[in-house]
Amino acid sequence: MMAKPVITFIGAGSTVFTKNIAGDILQRPALAQAEIRLMDINRERLEESEIIVGKLASTLGGKASVKTYTDQRRALDGADFVVVCFQIGGYDPCTITDFEVPKKFGLRQTIADTLGIGGIMRGIRTVPHLWAICEDMMAVAPNAIMLQYVNPMAINTWAIAAKYPKIKQVGLCHSVQGTAYELARDLDIPVEEIRYKAAGINHMAFYLTFEHRQADGSYRNLYPDLVKGYREGRFPKPSHWNPRCPNKVRYEMLTRLGYFVTESSEHFAEYTPWFIKRDRPDLIERFGIPLDEYPVRCVEQIARWKKEAAALKAANTVELKESHEYASQIVNSVVTGEPSVIYGNHGNRGFIPQLPDGCAVEVPTLVDHMGLQPTVVHDIPPQLIALMRTNINVQDLTVQALLTQNVDHIYHAAMLDPHTGAELDLDQIWQLTTDLLAAHGDWLPEWARVQARKAG
Repeated sequence: MMAKPVITFIGAGSTVFTKNIAGDILQRPALAQAEIRLMDINRERLEESEIIVGKLASTLGGKASVKTYTDQRRALDGADFVVVCFQIGGYDPCTITDFEVPKKFGLRQTIADTLGIGGIMRGIRTVPHLWAICEDMMAVAPNAIMLQYVNPMAINTWAIAAKYPKIKQVGLCHSVQGTAYELARDLDIPVEEIRYKAAGINHMAFYLTFEHRQADGSYRNLYPDLVKGYREGRFPKPSHWNPRCPNKVRYEMLTRLGYFVTESSEHFAEYTPWFIKRDRPDLIERFGIPLDEYPVRCVEQIARWKKEAAALKAANTVELKESHEYASQIVNSVVTGEPSVIYGNHGNRGFIPQLPDGCAVEVPTLVDHMGLQPTVVHDIPPQLIALMRTNINVQDLTVQALLTQNVDHIYHAAMLDPHTGAELDLDQIWQLTTDLLAAHGDWLPEWARVQARKAG
């Protein structure tokens, strides 16, 4: 067992996220003496994180050490685990650009960080920086495990697995366990009494089983209860996560597909061609789709983070809460050998045989002293596989653009995107892509900096 595991945070200037993950880790007895390395290019935010994580370590007894770096390779040298949590270009200017330029063409989005034209652009901006981390890991921390929290998760995971197959990595999201809590709340059932199995792709995995443990130890299928509650108007209950975002899209898809998807309705609405339409404002109203939700959320989060960070800096001790993220569970299982099961994103090596080899899949994953061991999931219903493939097409073309440095494939990805293709014609898609590439400028890798390109 590692006495003092070294855990490096890349993008540690995401202060509150870093504090939550570091807090989860250091609260585990076997990890209390860990070395926490914080790396960010923003010195001001890095110093803020250093103060807060230092107070966190002190609150927990001061056994952990906290170090800061602005040099990525130095921060990675000898690391056992690498937590990646950055956003290239941030809210301003890149997120704003991803929303405002498409609006000029009448293309509206909700989140734009996973798929769609916004997700494609975010992938082109992000993957080169993830590859740079992989390059440094190969040089100075070849046995480290990357815990990757960056969107677009599927594109990132696929691109890393394709170019750096020796890197031990897992893409982590809280949608599977988070949705279980939401449905348990709708059903008035303690989440601890619910058993489920999910699989698919990130933000489009489905609960293949969703069951309630009975007094006699047997399990009862909860899908009929969910469908009945939705049709009677009892579900979904008002969201306590975000009142702007009712959960109607996913319940509607349950009635159409027979299975519940594990990412939020505001996300799912823009992964398909059915819910956001310029000539159907009634759909927006009927399903409560929060257009432009992510920019609103970014502004709120920035303000909240500033307020919370200021309070944490002023406090002598840090209040500890469990975040329900998987990172600490993974680190603890690898260090101690105590097995656990998480839902992780991996390059597909037969883990879901119905999906293309190499694409990013989200499956149950056993973690112990041997590391990450994804579970093979067979027999996913064909309608779910077909829907996943519509998203995988876009992910594939984006990854191919990055691997080959072929700008044409960015255009092809936009053409194949379900929501974009449902709203715009080919000339519009071509011009929109050109305008976005030009607007992002130096935030993109050099090969993708296109100033002008004629439609067709």
